[in-house]
Amino acid sequence: MKYLMAVLFALAAGSATAQTIKIGLVTALSGQSARAGEAITRGLQVAIDEINAKGGLESGPMRGRRFELVRRDDEATPAKGVIAARELLYKEKVAVLFGGLDTPVSIAIVPIVNEAKVPFMGPWAAGTAITRNGASPNFVFRVSAVDEIVDKAMLQYSQKAFNAKSCGMILVNNPWGESNEKGLTAALSAKGMKPAGIEKFEGNDIDVVPQLTRLKSAGADCLFLVGNVGPSAQVVKSLDRMGWKPPVVSHWGPAGGRFTELAGPSAKDVHFIQTYSFFGKQSPVGEKVLKALMAKYPDVKSAGDVTPAVGVANAYDGMMLTAMAIQAAGSTEGPNIREGFYKVGRYEGLIKAYDKPFTPDNHDAVNENDYVWTQFIDNQILPVGMKK
Repeated sequence: MKYLMAVLFALAAGSATAQTIKIGLVTALSGQSARAGEAITRGLQVAIDEINAKGGLESGPMRGRRFELVRRDDEATPAKGVIAARELLYKEKVAVLFGGLDTPVSIAIVPIVNEAKVPFMGPWAAGTAITRNGASPNFVFRVSAVDEIVDKAMLQYSQKAFNAKSCGMILVNNPWGESNEKGLTAALSAKGMKPAGIEKFEGNDIDVVPQLTRLKSAGADCLFLVGNVGPSAQVVKSLDRMGWKPPVVSHWGPAGGRFTELAGPSAKDVHFIQTYSFFGKQSPVGEKVLKALMAKYPDVKSAGDVTPAVGVANAYDGMMLTAMAIQAAGSTEGPNIREGFYKVGRYEGLIKAYDKPFTPDNHDAVNENDYVWTQFIDNQILPVGMKK
């Protein structure tokens, strides 16, 4: 009898395990951008907890199936990201892979997921070529910023906020920088303009005064900055050493970690783009997510503790849309989930109300109407002009 009970228990446990749908996450969980990786984790986990608390998926063949998050640290390194992605795809058998805090890591993972025929959902990396990668079929989707759209917004903001006439580019020397050089050049060209100059820096540079000096001499009256936390901080410190104070209009790299600590007092002068802010009046979804974060994570006591908010918001909406795709697919097979994304209709999300966010011609759910301009005030990311 004991043996029979043990067998029945084992079978029941196996059945319960089979009901769990694994969601993989490859992101930076250590180093200067670890805070962003943790924000993505929290957004995913809050969404998964919400779905599971309702009993899992709600209808169709997948009804009652719950989700489980499995993470790996890519240390912001493409080679380690590839290893992590392969482990999650082939060992953990994840149904959908989230990840790519860094564009170079995402670009390295793209051919792997397309070959494996497993959907890859990007909650951060903005490189245009990540989703627009030329593959057919293409398994890469994104709920995040897109460089070529951000670049248009950066130019528009520089003109509106600072009346800029001749901006120079200061860009990290990697595929993300290249993506934005192309996008910014195109945005300027569309308005009959050219950059004052284009300068590059390495991710480990500790002084970029020579590059900035050339931009100043070329007559730059503002700077377009593209770089993650550490390098962007070095640009700000180099500007301080020069005593030069041009407006700095940045991609969202500074939001990913300890920017104010690394950049010093002038960190507040950098205006950068975000997809969401928990400050100000929130939608019902925003109130619900903030309440869930405060209940689950002891360090979150107010909106100012959700840093960076975009990691949470992009991941939360990405997970909810992914769950809808899996439910629509009625399957955990990659090609079916991919088709399921095209069947997603209306969803009242955190960032916005989505309506058919994905089509065969567009795998990016966020567009130019979904951005917020922000700055650091006392180590908190606030919409520009908002007082604490």
